[in-house]
Amino acid sequence: MTYLIDRRLQGKNKSAVNRERFLRRYKAQIKDAVGRAIKGRSITDIENGEKVSIPVKDVNEPRFGHAHGGVWETVNPGNTEYQKGDQFNRPRGGGGGAGRGKAGNSDQTTEDDFIFELSREEFMNYFFEDLELPNMIKTQLTQVVEFKNQRAGYNISGTPSNIHVLRSLRGALGRRIAVGGPSRKQLTALEHELRELRENGAEDDDTQVLELKHKIHHLHTRLLAIPFIDPIDLRYSNRIKVPKPSTAAVMFCIMDVSGSMDESRKDTAKRFFILLYMFLKRAYEKIEVVFIRHHTAAAEVDENEFFHSRESGGTVVSSALHMLNKIVTERYSNGDWNSYVAQASDGDNWDNDSVLCKQILNSQIMPRVQYYTYVEITDGPPQNLWEQYAEVATTHPNFAMQKIVTPADIYPVFRELFKKQPK
Repeated sequence: MTYLIDRRLQGKNKSAVNRERFLRRYKAQIKDAVGRAIKGRSITDIENGEKVSIPVKDVNEPRFGHAHGGVWETVNPGNTEYQKGDQFNRPRGGGGGAGRGKAGNSDQTTEDDFIFELSREEFMNYFFEDLELPNMIKTQLTQVVEFKNQRAGYNISGTPSNIHVLRSLRGALGRRIAVGGPSRKQLTALEHELRELRENGAEDDDTQVLELKHKIHHLHTRLLAIPFIDPIDLRYSNRIKVPKPSTAAVMFCIMDVSGSMDESRKDTAKRFFILLYMFLKRAYEKIEVVFIRHHTAAAEVDENEFFHSRESGGTVVSSALHMLNKIVTERYSNGDWNSYVAQASDGDNWDNDSVLCKQILNSQIMPRVQYYTYVEITDGPPQNLWEQYAEVATTHPNFAMQKIVTPADIYPVFRELFKKQPK
């Protein structure tokens, strides 16, 4: 019997190259499947992998075969219908092959779609690809910095309460060994010499014996004079203050759902909200998401209703800002939460209501949030809401606004909104 041992370096991942080749070959089909998966996902679970289904007809391998074109001369035994030189139409194909149609009473077999699972990294690569996103940005948001005490080694000075006993005793032991080492070595030699003299019959009152005893006594005195612990041995725990990100954040998603916000604009807004959520997730241990939708009236809803509700109407943006201020006051007013707001709209609003929005932002909302972003999803000129918000941005550095025309603008706009601020 012959045994084959696989000693290739890749081990269990030896098919990684084949997987990359497969992903490149069926890129279009996988991208379509990822697009369908995104629409059915919530913002908070966007980073998971995905099972992708590809029709079997799209993964069939190409194969060579003999075509029936050209000039053919055949001999049909028993032919009584045709003569040499007769012409007739070529028969249509597909009559005798094995089909993949619907189940019925025939004996034909069918094949299921090809299903495989994308990893988290592969899913995110396909998700960001149409946004022209090469890599996730790694900048930090401007935050209210908190500090925590952290150990940073030891110091030779400090308060008595910070003395590190073990480290101090270890240093004292090392010092005593280093300082008393030569004396102990000399003491050992003198004691050995005295023992030899006594073995050779020397008396205790001999001059040489008395001299050795005197030296031994002097060395013992020197060793006993070495202090058990010295101020130079003391070590103190050194603690420094280091900045840390706040552990909790809340993200408010505000979207205009009036009649002018069609499905494509809502999908663009959703992708922007997903980017913001992923960004904040890397800076905070705990994050909550609050969805506020508005037309003439505002309401706090879940994500499914936020993006897929069919209710629409006119536009009164101030209703959403009033609700935002109410939620922050009732649920997130203590110092444990950092509030971030992302608002998406086409900018169409009543003139007097846009002025009211500016007043609400300046007096109530901006002093209470870390960062407020406004994206106007439109391919037309800026609307009156944009003009009023521009005045807010001039007086509040934590307010930013950008315009999105196509989905390809989402990532550049996001990067511009959240780029690292110069110190």
